[in-house]
Amino acid sequence: MDKQISLKITTDITNLPDVLSWFEQINQPPIARQEIWWKCQTILIEGFTNIVEHAHKTLSEETPINIEAFRSDKFIEIRIFSQGEPFNIEQKLQEIAEFEENHQERGRGLKIMSILADKLSYEQVSENCYCLFMSKTY
Repeated sequence: MDKQISLKITTDITNLPDVLSWFEQINQPPIARQEIWWKCQTILIEGFTNIVEHAHKTLSEETPINIEAFRSDKFIEIRIFSQGEPFNIEQKLQEIAEFEENHQERGRGLKIMSILADKLSYEQVSENCYCLFMSKTY
């Protein structure tokens, strides 16, 4: 039951409802455990928001963001392709306070993704193109 979908969207946080609506396709038939689907949606929300607000913060709103989702009978993978500056996700995660100790309004998205995803990485895939990879097993 492998299923793959893709979306190209502009760098605009107001596109988040469209991203979530697009992502619903991957949940057909619905995953039996609702909490797994909620975690996947949260991972996608945090990932898209981080790309818009951080990776693309100095780029035009017309800059495209490509998103891919893949579902097998055991896991869901999400890939968000961005442009911008390099970013060391492991180093940043070490610098962020533990979630329970982080009382800031901002800066918790990476920690949320690292807790909810089984795999999380941010790798350069070509010149000026990076992939935020998130995977959740169910």
